[in-house]
This record gives sequence, structure tokens and C-alpha cells, in this order.
Amino acid sequence: MTTLETRAGSAIRPFQVQISDDALDDLRRRLTATRWPSKELVDDRSQGVQLATMQALCRYWATEYEGRRVESRLNALPQFTTEIDGVDVHFLHVRSAHEDALPLIVTHGWPGSVIELLDAVGPLTDPTAHGGTAEDAFHLVLPSVPGYGFSGEPAELGWDSGRTARAWPELMRRLGYDRYVAQGGDVGAAITDAMGRIGPEGLIGIHTNLFVPALGGTMPTDTDEEKAAVAQIATFRQTGFGYFLEQATRPQTIGYALLDSPVALAAWMLDHDTDSYYKIARAFVDGQPTGNLTRDNVLDNITTYWLTGTGASAARSYWESGQAQARAAAAGQTPPPVKVPFGFTTFPGEIWRTPRSWAEKAYPTLSYFHVAERGGHFAAWEEPELFAAELRAAFRPLRAPLVPSPRG
Repeated sequence: MTTLETRAGSAIRPFQVQISDDALDDLRRRLTATRWPSKELVDDRSQGVQLATMQALCRYWATEYEGRRVESRLNALPQFTTEIDGVDVHFLHVRSAHEDALPLIVTHGWPGSVIELLDAVGPLTDPTAHGGTAEDAFHLVLPSVPGYGFSGEPAELGWDSGRTARAWPELMRRLGYDRYVAQGGDVGAAITDAMGRIGPEGLIGIHTNLFVPALGGTMPTDTDEEKAAVAQIATFRQTGFGYFLEQATRPQTIGYALLDSPVALAAWMLDHDTDSYYKIARAFVDGQPTGNLTRDNVLDNITTYWLTGTGASAARSYWESGQAQARAAAAGQTPPPVKVPFGFTTFPGEIWRTPRSWAEKAYPTLSYFHVAERGGHFAAWEEPELFAAELRAAFRPLRAPLVPSPRG
């Protein structure tokens, strides 16, 4: 335990993942007992996750995957829990060896977890070993969103993105950080966006890799680039919106399958977006991973959901945010503007490719915009080195004056 955590008293507790042999045996038994549907009647994913993909995934999961990878990978890094607003929040806290590093809190999304961020830890905290300089270093905080992973499940209503956005500044305060930046993708982008609008003391900038305003407002459609983005969003709503709608309206219903069948859980998680699905399918069916989306890394994330039993509680986060948006719309409320510098990176495999004009319209504080050369929706997971380089570039202008070391 570091001096910082010791002086924080009982508020911050060291944490280690412990997986029982019985849990792993039960997982393999359920995989072996899977009842399979017949093969889809099309040659693509238009009817859903393909049988060949799921059978290859199940076979590898049951016979070759090392079930304790989640335990060993997470326990190799400093982990803690702390109760915030009635929920135990699990987080990784990896301090850089460079004392003047900039504190950074990164929030995962769905169907992700802190697992998708693990291979970005080195590039972010130790940039000199990954093509950067000491001035690029970050002190890194990776929390599990309430209801996800090893964080506790909310026992009351109201844990939407905004409530989590108010919890994270408290977490950073407890860690002694009074000047920091935040990043997020997917659900994490909504949380990070909300942090920027709340503007808590100490937050000096945010970066996202999913353009949240495009899901809730009208964007310009004048240029070919803008029209293409609108068409991509329309395609997503017409053919890829099933998981979103179910989780936003009936999370408990799908939760029974997610808690009872590991194959149902895996299929539900794979059926997110076209780009990432085909990349993951190639890894299992053809043995050809794309970037960091290897079979083992993908199964680390799915196994985390299975062992923690958080399929239903994670799905409820969509319902909570949907309810909050509906209440705000009924009351005629619009979100306040972002109060801090905003950075954005478009990854080419994302569900839609956000034009710079959209970012400029939605975020008057836009300070960084870039189109990455590769990567998709799970940018930090698929391309951790490139992801880290984007964050270095986005937050570099905010580093002066030098960040003081945490108290203690």
C-alpha cells in the first residue's frame, strides 16, 4: 500500500481479485452443455452473431483459455475499492515514475471493462518506454463503472451517467489529485462528457472517442462528410440498435440469459457493432486478430462479466441514462455547455466517422481534433499505443504549469 492510500484511512481499501476453482469449473460445465441454434440463413451478420463464430469462441473458451488470466492480469496492478455515494467503486491506480505526470481518469464503456484499458497502462504511465517522453506521462486512474466488473451494483435508482460523473471527481479528490484530465469511450464518453459539463473543481480538460451529441441532437448535413456520418448513424439505428434498445428499455429481461449462459453473454457482447464484430470473428474463426483484439484479450473481458455476474446490472446503466434523458426532455432541460477544453479523436472503424464540423458545433471549447489512422470503437483495446499517443497530443497543451504531486 502506498503512503497515499495509507493516509486516506479506511476510505480506500486495497483489492485483489480472487477466483474460485468452483467458479471456473461451473463455467466450463456450462460451456460444454450449450444448446446451439441452427445456422443463420445468411452469409453475414445481418441475422446476428454467426454460429461459426460462437462455436469457435466456445471451443477455445472451454478447452484452451486460461481461466485465471483475469485474476493474474488485474492483480499485477494496484487495485483498490472505495465507497462513493453508497456504492463500492473498484479502480486501478497506477502512478507514473515521473513525479510531474498529469493525473488522468479513463472510463470504460459497454460491453467493455477496465480489461480493455490494461494494455494502455504502460504507454500512458511509462511513455519513455513506448515512444514518448517523460513530459507525456500520466498518473492513471481506471475505475469500474458502478454495476460493472468488480464495482458494486447500485441498490437504488438514479445511477445514470451524470451521477457517475459526479462520483469520479470525489474519487480523484480522495486520491489527492486537485488538477486532472478525463477520457472516455462509449458509456465512458457519456460520463466524461457529463464531467465536462458539470465542470468540477480540478478538471482541466476532457477527451472522448465517441461523439455523444450525435445520438441526441441534430447535426449539420451540408457536406459529403456530414452526410456520410448521418448515413452511418441511420444504418446503426436500423440494423445494429437491438442491444441498445433492449438494455435501455428491458435490461432485466435480457439479464436472465446473461447470468445463466456464458455463450448467451458472449454473443450479446459481440453483437455490438459491425467493425468490431468482424474483427473478433476473424480472431476466433481464422486465428487472425486485429491489433490487440486477440482471442485471449476478448475472453478476458467476457470472463470478467461472467465471473462477476454483472450482465444485468451493466445493462441497467442504459435504462438509467434513458430515463434521465426522458425526464430532462419532458422538463425542457438542455445540458449546460462543456466548461473545459475538449479533445476528440475519430477512429476509422467507429460506428460513424465524426466530422470536425460536428465537434466544433457541439463543443465550442474544442482544443484538439484528429482522425486516427486505424482502430475502431474499442480504440484503447484494439490500438493501445495509438490511443496513448492521441491522449498525449490532446492533453499536452494543458500540462503547464507542472502538476504537483498528490498530498502525502
